[in-house]
Amino acid sequence: MKTILVSIISALALISCSSNKDLKMVADVDLEKYQGKWYEIARFPNSFEKGLVCVTANYKLLNNGKIEVINKGIKESDRNKIEESKGKAWVPNADDPSKIKVSFFWPFAGDYQIMALDANYNYALVGSPTLDYLWILSRTKSLDDQIIKQLKQEAAQQGFEVARLEFIEQNCDN
Repeated sequence: MKTILVSIISALALISCSSNKDLKMVADVDLEKYQGKWYEIARFPNSFEKGLVCVTANYKLLNNGKIEVINKGIKESDRNKIEESKGKAWVPNADDPSKIKVSFFWPFAGDYQIMALDANYNYALVGSPTLDYLWILSRTKSLDDQIIKQLKQEAAQQGFEVARLEFIEQNCDN
């Protein structure tokens, strides 16, 4: 757990120091519909998820307007070991709910921006304005290849190096 926190802190520090790009994001996000469990279909490699498979993110709206974030993954090298990190997220500007700040260790926070979202909230494309972080998320453990292709095209049009995407095994009992 300590290692994952140090990695997250380092990554968030890098995010805040990098130059940002104005990403084209979805016009509207209903956080009530967005909350719940998401499976990580693909991601850019990063230090805080290195060696993890069957990664999920669970978002829960809290009474104070913030969002509880629980990320879980299974160590690829030891399938009996689960890594979990808990954090908080919030929308800095209520008029722009597709821009979210996420913090796993206060006072550091990273930008989480929703660039594509299925009308039924079945899948999402999320990135950072530094272009260093990118995720394809789904409500199910797999996603249709055509949808993945569309999401990769959207990310590439926004400047992300989609060849860096690594697809995450979701063949676990979670």
